[in-house]
Amino acid sequence: MRGVKPLLEQVDVTLNPGDKIGLIGANGAGKSSLFAMMRGELHPDQGDIDFPAKWRVAYVAQETPPLERAALDYAIDGDVGLRKLEAELARLESEPESTENGIAMGDIYGALADADAYTVQSRGEQLLLGLGFSLDQMQQPVASFSGGWRMRLNLAQALMCPSDLLLLDEPTNHLDLDAIIWLEDWLKRYTGTLLIISHDRDFLDEIVNVVVHIDERKLKRYSGNYSAFERQRAAQMILAAGALEKQQRKRAHLESFVNRFKAQASKARQAQSRMKALAKMEELAPLRAAAEFSFEFREPLNAPNPLLVMEDVNAGYRSENEQTGDISEKTIVRDINFSLQIGQRIGLLGINGAGKSTLIKTIAGELAPLTGESTTGKGLNIGYFAQHQVEMLRHDESPLWHLAKIAPTTREQELRNFLGGFNFPGTMVTSSIAPFSGGEKARLALALIVWQRPNLLLLDEPTNHLDLETREALTEALAQFEGTLVVVSHDRHLLRATTDQFIIVADGKLQPFDGDLDDYKDWLFQTKLGKGTDVLPAAGKDNKTAFPVQSPVAPPKAAAAPAAGKEQKRQSAEERQRLSGLRKPIEQKIKRLDEQIAKLTAKKAEVDAQLAEESIYDAANKARLKELLADQAYCTKELGELEEQWLALSEELEALS
Repeated sequence: MRGVKPLLEQVDVTLNPGDKIGLIGANGAGKSSLFAMMRGELHPDQGDIDFPAKWRVAYVAQETPPLERAALDYAIDGDVGLRKLEAELARLESEPESTENGIAMGDIYGALADADAYTVQSRGEQLLLGLGFSLDQMQQPVASFSGGWRMRLNLAQALMCPSDLLLLDEPTNHLDLDAIIWLEDWLKRYTGTLLIISHDRDFLDEIVNVVVHIDERKLKRYSGNYSAFERQRAAQMILAAGALEKQQRKRAHLESFVNRFKAQASKARQAQSRMKALAKMEELAPLRAAAEFSFEFREPLNAPNPLLVMEDVNAGYRSENEQTGDISEKTIVRDINFSLQIGQRIGLLGINGAGKSTLIKTIAGELAPLTGESTTGKGLNIGYFAQHQVEMLRHDESPLWHLAKIAPTTREQELRNFLGGFNFPGTMVTSSIAPFSGGEKARLALALIVWQRPNLLLLDEPTNHLDLETREALTEALAQFEGTLVVVSHDRHLLRATTDQFIIVADGKLQPFDGDLDDYKDWLFQTKLGKGTDVLPAAGKDNKTAFPVQSPVAPPKAAAAPAAGKEQKRQSAEERQRLSGLRKPIEQKIKRLDEQIAKLTAKKAEVDAQLAEESIYDAANKARLKELLADQAYCTKELGELEEQWLALSEELEALS
């Protein structure tokens, strides 16, 4: 129980050593409370949670004191056993020499060797490098880092700790995609038992082999990763629906017999027998999924083409010295020559701090270019979801107040209906948003953007705070959005489903990336993540093995004579891989064009059908006729342009084939 709210009731679940378990469930279902019980911070009101007493448990601390201690030393502090040995050695060294003292010091040195004390510095460095810290940052004090980077330091402490059970609650929340890919690889090779809470389905798919689902105050165990859980859950729901329907039919038949014949003496015994059968019949509860949430973006307003052109732009920040009045500039991304065309769907890649948010702010007009020129097309309507959009909401006001502020002339009932579609029902729509969860506030921020019918969407980490269900709804809505999209996200499922080209922001410049996210992962391990080795802490008592990062191995040189056949096969494979990488984005664009053409063709057919009716040409329908003719002209023009794009892309694809 938490207060008066029951979270889990009569739950039994068994997990095995070495399992990698994903703990999932709706926000507020009790995931974090279950973790608190595992850590001994909460105690069950009834029943027991058992795991071996000798197990070492590691978890991520939620608070980070503003210490002057260097970041690297703070991360190494996670290995508490090692630090205790070092403290004991320092104590012995400070005491007068004696035989007993010497023996004790010898024992400590042996224990330090067993604890891999002589590699701890390099292990700590590789850990922090993987999580996105530079070598210079590792020597900076903990107090100098922002909240998100301090959480990375806490994560580093948990990973440094030799553990048998590792508890991770949303470890990817403060990480960029590069760090997530590195962490994923680290956790795959972790040899202890892992229990992880995450709303990132790709992350779960890569790591876990067991899913525990909290639903209706019960825990249910599923074998396999998150995708396997979804398939099993869907199958269970179908079976449960069938069993429930069968039981309801049988119940209705028994009740009908009893009602018809209970008054007839000749049938009384049979009626009594059926009444007993009814009484004994166990009530099957329907297996309910969480209330499915979905929404769609309204059809965007007509857009200019190009939407935006940036020429020789330097993007960054201007600041004024309050005392002297001097203006200083800090360039983050330089030499930007970039244009946005109708229908482009771009994913921005790059580490935190590389300049992705700065670029998006400059496109949105939130930041003026430091140099160069940025020109927007007439009729451009931008929907911008900033990384900290939730914090910009008025927490003392209601969802209805926020929407009415941007739609002051719209009837209140229409606004209520719209917000109801975003899961803000009843009194919730007029309540202050202060007690809302982060996910609910993010949902409201999205609703405000959807209302404005943008033709260009700029999204900077839109899935922060969102649970799996809302992430899926956003992904589906973005996949069907008919406007232009630029998105920064560490959610690979969303990026795969909604974008068809990538741009990397790195070293202060924009660089096109010709490939998909799997290619990006390979590229990371060949470059940034392949440098050096990372050592995992031992999970078992006697396991002191170091596990290096599996960086790509260069092809071995030929020993005596070059194997021409093998080299030719290798080159052919590389060429096939290169062509496949070139074809993928073109195929995705063609698929999207097919969908747009089909939708526009259906719309034109509907307009043509209305124009074929004689009544439309009556004087009373003059305004409607004018509107339909404009729609027909628009559809014809758009279809022509889309078909030209389709033909050009098809020829491009054919040339590659």
